[in-house]
Amino acid sequence: MKKITWKSPSNIALIKYWGKHGNQLPNNPSISFTLSNAFTTMELQYEPKFDDGKISLSFEFEGKTNQPFEDKIERFLIKILDQFPFLSAFHLVIKSENSFPHSTGIASSASSMSALALCLCSMEQNETGNLSQKEEFFQKASTIARLGSGSACRSVYPILGQWGYQETISGSSDEFAIPYSQNIHPIFNTFQDAILIVSKKEKSVSSTAGHGLMDNNPFASSRYLQANENLSILLSCLNNGDLNQFGSIVEKEALTLHALMMMSEPSFILLKPNTLSIIEKVQAFRAATKTPLFFTLDAGPNVHLLYPEAFKEEVETFIELELLLHCEQGFWIKDKVGNGPIKL
Repeated sequence: MKKITWKSPSNIALIKYWGKHGNQLPNNPSISFTLSNAFTTMELQYEPKFDDGKISLSFEFEGKTNQPFEDKIERFLIKILDQFPFLSAFHLVIKSENSFPHSTGIASSASSMSALALCLCSMEQNETGNLSQKEEFFQKASTIARLGSGSACRSVYPILGQWGYQETISGSSDEFAIPYSQNIHPIFNTFQDAILIVSKKEKSVSSTAGHGLMDNNPFASSRYLQANENLSILLSCLNNGDLNQFGSIVEKEALTLHALMMMSEPSFILLKPNTLSIIEKVQAFRAATKTPLFFTLDAGPNVHLLYPEAFKEEVETFIELELLLHCEQGFWIKDKVGNGPIKL
């Protein structure tokens, strides 16, 4: 058997993607920090088989068979067989593991589907000689990752990934993400992300279902306008290093995401009491100390705290003394802005 292994990170959206159309296309542009320590490691082994035009797959998640995950990946591979027609000529063995709890709102689908897309692109490179150019390779990986999980398309790039057409961003597209590195203030390269695990339980509503509920959300159209406006402001902050405005936009985006969920039909609430306790304490700490510490959330109860590395000591002390009592078993992940996927 031949073997390919990629380690691909999760990401944390600063401007949120919520709502889609067509084949996994976003209703608004988004941008995210690529993370470092929250990642999926995926190993793809493959050997020739009789080409019957069908996918042949064996899958393990964290050392164990997981039939729902295997079925999901098989459906995905069937869907993209036109992109990788050679897949039916091989038996595939896929082994995946996360550095963090899956399905809890830390974008495990982003890290896992980006890792899978990168493995498949490497396989195409090996077996056909295609994708020899770096830009071409990662653009296809981003496109394929998007088809599995929208936010996954941003995880294939370092530091900041931007997805969705925005007229002021050269090269931006709904089909794939691009690396965003246009005059970024150096302070953002130092940003830390403390992920506070309020709950390790699998969330009650999948992101796929949540996106679908945006179709009839009464605030959908105004949300898409707001997202474009917020992105323009955020890009200016990323350029000039205005941390306070950056934090204000990021926090409003997080709260808007959960407000949209609450206003869906049916409505759903993923925030927990401990989520709100953490947010209130962060706001009070920032007001008292002027520390540039900001919260954001994905579609789950867990809290991401974003701040420059220069404030690491005081923020981690604050977390340990005041916030860990609100985390399940005191669990948190020390993460930071990262340099993107790594082929192992």
